[in-house]
Amino acid sequence: MPGSVHRIHERTAESEKITINLGYVDLGQIDLLVQEGFYSNRTDFIRTAIRNQLTTHGEAVKRSIVRHTLELGLLRYRREDLEAVQAAGDKLHIKVIGLATIADDVTPELARETIGSITVLGALQASGPVRAALEDRIR
Repeated sequence: MPGSVHRIHERTAESEKITINLGYVDLGQIDLLVQEGFYSNRTDFIRTAIRNQLTTHGEAVKRSIVRHTLELGLLRYRREDLEAVQAAGDKLHIKVIGLATIADDVTPELARETIGSITVLGALQASGPVRAALEDRIR
């Protein structure tokens, strides 16, 4: 079914906020690097560190994606997509690294009838009623 799912083009405004706790010494060292001009701010440092780690482990990530048959990116499941699954008598098993979005016009009943399971490493965006309907299927 991935062929009929619409990929969303990545935009920098679409991101997830996370909170981390750092020790005072680590934070002070980051602030020093910012003060010395190595990074524009704390966020710039943290993003750079994360990207460097993802690059370091890039091959392992690629192997895991293949092994777990995950879709990588930003995926949007529209009402029309789910109605096509329904008409075919199939069930979707959504497995995404990135962002999975279930469109606002998808009813909880349609989602429950057509989505067998959801595994998202990243973020899932869906209305409250759809989330509630799929609660037992979200891993």
